[in-house]
Amino acid sequence: MSKLREALRDLPEPVFADLLESDDAYMLVVDLPGASAETTDVSLERGRLHIEARREKAPESEFSYIEEDRPLFLDAEVPLPPDATHEGSDAEMDGGVLSVRLPKRAAAPEHEITVTDA
Repeated sequence: MSKLREALRDLPEPVFADLLESDDAYMLVVDLPGASAETTDVSLERGRLHIEARREKAPESEFSYIEEDRPLFLDAEVPLPPDATHEGSDAEMDGGVLSVRLPKRAAAPEHEITVTDA
């Protein structure tokens, strides 16, 4: 899981993220103020979590930007722990906070293999 922790450190400076772990899942929580479910895409590909998010903002009609220090377009790829799986995963946006839950692969149950004569 150290690659995942390192990748979170490499996110752009204004992006804050937490990584949580339970016995059966990982949870990635990313603050994306101003982003919504409609402006955020999350996908899993080849062991990597890809997050694209943008903030939609428009000043009130009588105002225009003099300086803009709050841009948001996040395009990040985060390596997943080897035991994370997309099966049963889900993502939720609540007030500009993205939570992505990634279940862990269940350990394969013990299984006896019958040997037969050819």
